Amino acid sequence: MHFQRVLDQIRDLPALPAIVQDLMKSIGPDDDDINIITRKVMLDQALAAKTLRFANSSFYGVQAKVTTIQQAITLIGVDSVRHVVTANALTGYFPSSSSAGLNFIAIWRHAIATAVCARVLARHLHVNQDYAFTAGLLHDIGRLLLITYFRREYDTVIAYRKLHDCQWLDAEQAIMGIDHAMAGEALAGHWNFSDTIRHAIAGHHKPEGQKSNSLASIVHIANAIVHALDLSGQEDDLVPPVSSGAWEGLGLSEEVYLQVFHETELQFDEVSRVLLAEK
Repeated sequence: MHFQRVLDQIRDLPALPAIVQDLMKSIGPDDDDINIITRKVMLDQALAAKTLRFANSSFYGVQAKVTTIQQAITLIGVDSVRHVVTANALTGYFPSSSSAGLNFIAIWRHAIATAVCARVLARHLHVNQDYAFTAGLLHDIGRLLLITYFRREYDTVIAYRKLHDCQWLDAEQAIMGIDHAMAGEALAGHWNFSDTIRHAIAGHHKPEGQKSNSLASIVHIANAIVHALDLSGQEDDLVPPVSSGAWEGLGLSEEVYLQVFHETELQFDEVSRVLLAEK
């Protein structure tokens, strides 16, 4: 399949909602920006409910109960609201449906688990946790695109992977001539995501050539960890090859990695319940 077909499909996709565009452009934390985001979130009842649930979850550990959207955004920050808004919007663009051998709920569970793990890794590395969460959440967006809009071809990818017991990336390249990292990078460009997020999506399987603690390296390691922990619930899941350069480049000890595994498992269930709640 020629990559031009994918680009043509991407160009036909509608723009993201204005609130997602605002948040993906990293709107500032000042009072005016918080008031703008608050008003926009309050216009969507389901989004408002998810934001409140997220703010009150153990993920943030807020002591007093959060009861208003403005209070939630002030306490957990505009960056954190981005997680709820982005997940809410994209689950609408790529609705839950099944295909032979996989389902969208499992893919979203994996994306959320990767986001949680990337955030935990980022905390240990003292880098921006919210960027790490966002990049983890979006890392497989190319798969959602290919499965949704090229269903016939992707069914063949699924059959090929099952027959050859190989990685998704290899099956996609063998059947379609492109892979979900390429498709995800193109989609991120179309939707004007930041270069940092776009590069993380493009390099989440092959982070070589980027800085040792780059967002791509963090998401690469998080992706492998959550595959190993089998948090998606997808049958016949394979752990992708891990870049030794990325693993060693993060400079974390075995003890810290064990903490990362534990924290990811502890936080995942609650975060997935909030982000995958019915609209």
